[in-house]
Amino acid sequence: MKRLLEAELIYGRLLDVSEPHLVERYNKALEAFGLPRTNLTRFGIDMTGFSPEIADELGDRDYLDPNRVNRRFIILTPEQVELPVVHTSFSNTAALMHEFFDANARAIHAVTIRDALYGEIEDSVAVVNDIDDLLSINEVRFRVLSAEDVLGKAAELRALVDRLKTVPNAWADDAMLNRMVELSKQTGDIRQNALVPDQLVFRHEAFWANHFGGVFVFLDGKQTTVICDPSVPGFRRSRPWQVSYIALDDHPRIFEFLASTKRLELPRASWVEASGLLQHRADMAILNLVNRVDPRADLARADRVWMQTWMHRNATLIAEDGIYPFLQEALRTILATGEIRLKEITPWARFLLVRAAPDHPDRWLVNQLIAQLTPFDFVSRFVFDKQGFYASYEKLSEKFREFVVETLERTYLEDKAAFRLRLYGIGEDKRNA
Repeated sequence: MKRLLEAELIYGRLLDVSEPHLVERYNKALEAFGLPRTNLTRFGIDMTGFSPEIADELGDRDYLDPNRVNRRFIILTPEQVELPVVHTSFSNTAALMHEFFDANARAIHAVTIRDALYGEIEDSVAVVNDIDDLLSINEVRFRVLSAEDVLGKAAELRALVDRLKTVPNAWADDAMLNRMVELSKQTGDIRQNALVPDQLVFRHEAFWANHFGGVFVFLDGKQTTVICDPSVPGFRRSRPWQVSYIALDDHPRIFEFLASTKRLELPRASWVEASGLLQHRADMAILNLVNRVDPRADLARADRVWMQTWMHRNATLIAEDGIYPFLQEALRTILATGEIRLKEITPWARFLLVRAAPDHPDRWLVNQLIAQLTPFDFVSRFVFDKQGFYASYEKLSEKFREFVVETLERTYLEDKAAFRLRLYGIGEDKRNA
């Protein structure tokens, strides 16, 4: 993972925490969670407050994610809203955090001047034992506390102000007035600063959970669709009157579901040519074959001439694999006729020709599913399915790891927004970037 760390392809864009008062506030939040204080004087955090350095120190990657449900968070500064979520068990954690930041911006700004916010994203289950537990999560509530108890002190001051206004002769209570002065020094003027968050309950929309090897949950009104391995506990048994179950290897049904619910952008010349996505996948297929045949190949010199030479020498292997010739023929057909007859194509291969509908709310989740079904495309997998990417990266040869990192630096990292817009049609989207 060292190469990924150096290229900021893992734990990238974290916020540096080194000021003593911020480290102390973080420690108070850790203690409130029943965790040991950190001995580190400098570490990085993501949007939720997760720190890979502290995770290493504690020997627990899930120190803010106990039981991988009811995610904890630590907010030291409003600037965390601009950060990614680098460790989570649910794909929509970042979206929920963004909703919380957006709905409570004034309170977060006011409190973090003097304090840190911490707490849990609570839902209706404590432990996930089967699919039914995942389906029980319809909404989440942010339980919010503050390290220096500024929230509690603000509530106390508000009560004393109300008493001063409503109780006759309360102004003569010197002890109360002195307490109000003491509290106001710590909270500031609560008439001007909204210290209490306004919205704490948010809907739990479509998501992917990393439990049981990965479970996709899609919502369409009162109907729920679950896509996962059929060995997952509760598959086809949990709420069968409400939930449609599709096995992860049932490619015809997955494609039909995504297409019928308008979650896919079907292959049309109007976007295929401009995006370059099909040619990108064809190139990824060849690179995958190169790594399979010769893991030690020096791909640093793999320009178009080198690739063409390798393809001529390995024409039989490419034909047997089938992906590259299929994509080339499909691309020619789409550009010549404007479309292609998907019903005549092998179900799995249909996923090579599509992308998530760019305007659909579930576009990131759908692209994550497509990336899992086309794992040879390591670029798309990194963009949409980082956990899957990291797992597969560990199995690559050292030479190919070097090439993968260089490719991601040269393509995706150079201009993420432009890259996503061109290949996948997805514009600026901080909730998932």
